[in-house]
Amino acid sequence: MKIELEGLNHTYDVEVLRDLSITLRDYKAVGIIGMSGSGKSTLLRILSGLERPTSGTVRVNGHDVTNPEYRKQVGFVFQHHALFPHLTLLRNITLILEKTRGYSPDQAKARAMELLDLLHLADQAHKLPKHVSGGQAQRGSIARALSLDPEVVFLDEPTSALDPILTFDVLSAITELRDIGKGFVLVSHVMNFVRSFADYVIYMHQGRMAEHGDPSILDDPRSPELQDFMAKVPDCTFR
Repeated sequence: MKIELEGLNHTYDVEVLRDLSITLRDYKAVGIIGMSGSGKSTLLRILSGLERPTSGTVRVNGHDVTNPEYRKQVGFVFQHHALFPHLTLLRNITLILEKTRGYSPDQAKARAMELLDLLHLADQAHKLPKHVSGGQAQRGSIARALSLDPEVVFLDEPTSALDPILTFDVLSAITELRDIGKGFVLVSHVMNFVRSFADYVIYMHQGRMAEHGDPSILDDPRSPELQDFMAKVPDCTFR
C-alpha cells in the first residue's frame, strides 16, 4: 500500500487538518490514533474518498482520492455497523454484489457465504442485524466491505460501541484478515490492537502528525504529546 499526502489541509468551521505531508510505501496496515478532535477520523475519511480535502494532494496506491472512480477501490467500515436493518446479513452482501458488480444471484450468494465464513458468521447468514450481537453485526459490515474486492479497507473505530468481549471478537476477526492481500487503514482506541496489527502508526494532535513511525513509538514515544497520550490511554482488552 502506498499513501501520499502533500500539503493536506481541511477546514470545517475551524481548521481540522494542518499542512500534512508524508509518503508511506509498502505497509500493510496503518494505524491512526489520537485524542477526540485531533483530526484522525477526518484524515481517515479523506484517505477513503468520503470527504474532499480543502487543499492539498492525497493519493492512495496512485489513485487521486478526489476522483469518483477511486471509491470503487476501497471499502469502509463505520463505527456502527451500518447494515440495512431489514435485510439478513447474507442479503446485505448479495444485494450490493448484484446491483454494483453485476453478479448473478448464485454468484453473489457463493461470494457472500465465502466472506461470512471467513468472518465466522456462516451460521448467522439468514438473521437480521437486530437478531445478532453487535460484534457479529460489525463483522457482517466488514464482510460487506470486503465483498467488493477493495484495494484498501478503512476502519473508523469499529469497536467503539462494543463491550470488551465483543471488542475482542471483532479485533480478533480483523487480525485474521491481515494477510489476505488488502491494505488496511484504521482508527482505533485499543492500543494493544494497534501495536499488534499495524506496521505503521500516525499519532494526530491538534490537526497535525505529532509523531509517526513503526509501532515501537507507542512503547517509547519521543514527542511530549504522544508521551502524555500514552500515559492516559489504557491498553484495553486486546491481546
